[in-house]
Amino acid sequence: MNRTAQQLRALDEAEHLKVTHQKVTINEIAKLSGVSKKTVSRIINKADSVSVGTREWVEAVIEAAGFSPDPVARGLAFRRSYLVGLIYDNPNAQYVVTMQTGILEQLRGSGFELLVHPCDSASASYIDDISAFVTRQKLAGVIILPPVAEDRALIQSLKNADVPFVRISARRGEMLNPPMITPQIVSLDAIGCAQAAEHLVSLGHTKIGFIGGNPNYPSAHARRSGFVEGLKRHGLEIAKHLEYGGDYSFDSGYKAGLALLGQSSRPTAIFCSNDEMSAGVYKAAYEIGLVIPRDLSVVSFDDAPLASRLTPGLSSVRLPISKMAKQAALSVTQSPRDAETHVFDSHLVVRQSTQNRLVSN
Repeated sequence: MNRTAQQLRALDEAEHLKVTHQKVTINEIAKLSGVSKKTVSRIINKADSVSVGTREWVEAVIEAAGFSPDPVARGLAFRRSYLVGLIYDNPNAQYVVTMQTGILEQLRGSGFELLVHPCDSASASYIDDISAFVTRQKLAGVIILPPVAEDRALIQSLKNADVPFVRISARRGEMLNPPMITPQIVSLDAIGCAQAAEHLVSLGHTKIGFIGGNPNYPSAHARRSGFVEGLKRHGLEIAKHLEYGGDYSFDSGYKAGLALLGQSSRPTAIFCSNDEMSAGVYKAAYEIGLVIPRDLSVVSFDDAPLASRLTPGLSSVRLPISKMAKQAALSVTQSPRDAETHVFDSHLVVRQSTQNRLVSN
């Protein structure tokens, strides 16, 4: 874009402010740009009511000056903060970390910041604590992770606070009884789990162990139903003595693995409802003297970084957690509509932890 002499001088002045590390204010950006402070605010907040030419010019001045909007000052000006809250009660550390990373990537450069608020849903005061957190911080929006994303009392408290929010869940709200119509990010966990079951059957496995997730989580039910459906397509089912409950933790996977593999007629394959529990099964197999995949095939869910770091590499159902997080951040900062739903599929990623049963036995 061709600049006038006056604009070039303005850019020089802006760059001087940057190299001398002076704190630049929105007033200085307006003065250098030759527009009003209100126009600069509109551009910072991505408002549509600014011409393309003016937007490009002001953004050039902002970049030259190294200007970064102050979330607190913006909050005072617009009577709200530019803070997004992430609320969770989830023992799966990797899931939470991946969610945070995806949200932060989406918020970068938007002027919004992330506040993380872990909670204890077993506490009698946890909803009051969250309400106080939302009110005290004057949050611009809230992202809620499972399982608390299914708590109707919590959802109602956020509606009462009139704060935009997005739920992340493995179940569509309109399918619940009664329905819960809210903005949501839905993961179709069952699809990938059915693929996992069919993969094991295709390798000749019929004695297949199953380690479930925390029954209080919708994802645990979705993953089991998908796996059951995959087996059913081939006339198989999960034998009662080959099914153990877990809670998505390493320790629960380890204990369930010992129980399954210690049986006289042990399974030739095990499906775990997340990667943390699969790592526990790896440890149990090692202690018993079994080699994966020669003696035992293992399939998992999440496809977290852990899956490719284990030896052998873990076959796991991939859930696009980072993409889900980015969509949640994008939606919540744009005041989502109640019926707004974004759906994400899951699919199996095959690595070295599974092998044809006839090869191993």
